[in-house]
Amino acid sequence: MILEEVKSAFRENKLAVYASVAILFISLLLGYFLEPYLYSYFNPVVEDLTHQVQQGTIKLTFQSIFLNNIRIVIAMFLFGVTCFISAVILGFNGFFAGYYVATTDDLFQSLLLIVPHGIFEFSSCILACASGFVLFNFVFKFLKTLYGQDNGPVKELLRISFDESVVKLKQAIILFVIASILMAIAGFVETYLTLPIAELILNFI
Repeated sequence: MILEEVKSAFRENKLAVYASVAILFISLLLGYFLEPYLYSYFNPVVEDLTHQVQQGTIKLTFQSIFLNNIRIVIAMFLFGVTCFISAVILGFNGFFAGYYVATTDDLFQSLLLIVPHGIFEFSSCILACASGFVLFNFVFKFLKTLYGQDNGPVKELLRISFDESVVKLKQAIILFVIASILMAIAGFVETYLTLPIAELILNFI
């Protein structure tokens, strides 16, 4: 039953997922290729973060990484009621990631330090943004049904509108939950596996 609902959530919202993939992919490319023009804006941020990590102000623990990233997931889901803001959040994160990769001296080594957890993290962000889009769809359907009904008791009108659109709410929550699980996996991999995997591969080269 749950598996069927998950499949349905993906099948019926393919457009939302594809749109999120496109936003992330395009923003990554733009961040990478526009790096020379973004240096003066983004480099102080990167240097500040690096300094805070080196000084121990920011600790790269599972808890800190997960809590920071899950805030982004939650924001993309909740701001889905506006649709636009979810896309902006995803786009900015992709933009910054692309920029960061472009600034590194060794592209291969940088990818080794990003890809292991990035597979889960980027997938999580894509689904989080998609869940926001689906949440927007729920709100839109709810309001459309509500205002399209004849006059009647407000409670009854709200119930009918909710029943007509609740499937989209369930699907949005399903995508959000999966995004959260993927982000937890990403945090675990980044904390405990990414560096050992990178070192192992580099030692064989």
